[in-house]
Amino acid sequence: MSESVLSEIVAAGVVQITMNRPDRKNALDRASYAGLIAAIAAAEADDAIRAILLTGAGGCFTSGNDIKDFAMAAAAGEGPRVAIDFLDAISTAKKPIVAAVEGFAVGIGTTMLLHCDLAFAGSGASFRLPFVTLGLSPEGGSSYLLPLVAGSKKAAELLMLGEAFDAGTAAGAGLVNAVVPEGTALEHGLAKAKALAALPPQSVALTKMLLKRGSAAAVAETIATEAHHFGERLRSAEAMAAFAAFLKK
Repeated sequence: MSESVLSEIVAAGVVQITMNRPDRKNALDRASYAGLIAAIAAAEADDAIRAILLTGAGGCFTSGNDIKDFAMAAAAGEGPRVAIDFLDAISTAKKPIVAAVEGFAVGIGTTMLLHCDLAFAGSGASFRLPFVTLGLSPEGGSSYLLPLVAGSKKAAELLMLGEAFDAGTAAGAGLVNAVVPEGTALEHGLAKAKALAALPPQSVALTKMLLKRGSAAAVAETIATEAHHFGERLRSAEAMAAFAAFLKK
């Protein structure tokens, strides 16, 4: 397991997966994605694990992709493959995933919530989908799932303008179940993960499958289509200019 991702049993049947680069606001580089994929796979393969709790270290969920790492990958022609592999893993996980969000949830830090079964945000959490402002395009199935949960107008506002929004807006857009007092998202998330872990596991898994069955094929197709366009945008002059400006800050 990557040191940038920690995995530990925090209650009977509950594994906590923590994005752990607090000095970088848990920005996700290629090693982080590999660690997340491995942690989810390990949880899926362990019959003793009945629920996954996903959070970030240091009072921050994740500031999204590590722009420097992404710029290096783009320059090397590698594209966003490992990020897409993570999205495939989280979107097809059979066990329930509960997210606990504090601080920043930027880019994929927001879109991954669309694949979590439950999510709770501290009142001070800040969300953003800055793909257009970075010369990129939506990812994570967000161009399909966000209109479903938020409505087409709100989805267009959040994805096209790329402005930051607060926890209340995230709840109204269906990205999180509830806004809780700042600093208590992990506590609330753990309580729900423990409740899920105490339920009949086959029934929980079947219910999750049935809830996702109607959109599973569309989500997979959208993630793949978005990944194609995202990869092209990574190599675009607009993205390169946006990355260069970001890295000069």
